[in-house]
Amino acid sequence: MSKLYLLRHAKAGWALPGMRDFDRPLDASGLADAETMGAVMRARNYIPDLTLCSKAKRALQTLEGLAGHTDTGRVLFLDALYSEDAAFYLNIIRGNGGPGSLLVIGHNPMTEDLTIALSGDGEEAAKGMLNHGFPTAGLAVVRFPSSLADAAQGTGYLEAFLTPVDL
Repeated sequence: MSKLYLLRHAKAGWALPGMRDFDRPLDASGLADAETMGAVMRARNYIPDLTLCSKAKRALQTLEGLAGHTDTGRVLFLDALYSEDAAFYLNIIRGNGGPGSLLVIGHNPMTEDLTIALSGDGEEAAKGMLNHGFPTAGLAVVRFPSSLADAAQGTGYLEAFLTPVDL
């Protein structure tokens, strides 16, 4: 069995004039939400063996907030998590996934699209919350019967979907 944690970066502020979208930092609520999600991950024993993190500033700051409250395992930073689609996310997960657990800190619509595509079934409450969208600092926990290297459309089970607002 393996687990995939898909986390959308926490809430970022608006870009200042001349600032690239890539460089937008978290706002005060985003910083607090990242810390909250780290504490929740620790409390629920959602501890990844490996974390793949976008290099966008808001994703890096989300990782920092998590890491202050829980173990994030080994971390790889990938520019492509900012711009590539859900199919890329799945390929990178398969290439780095084994029988353990993996956290991806990325962006929407990729996190939402991938969660929906992978989750063939799941907890009713989690599926219901996901139907309302994938908010910033939202965390999807998708369980697979075997290695993440074998993850495919519809083969996962949406075990939980958590947002800072609901905690």
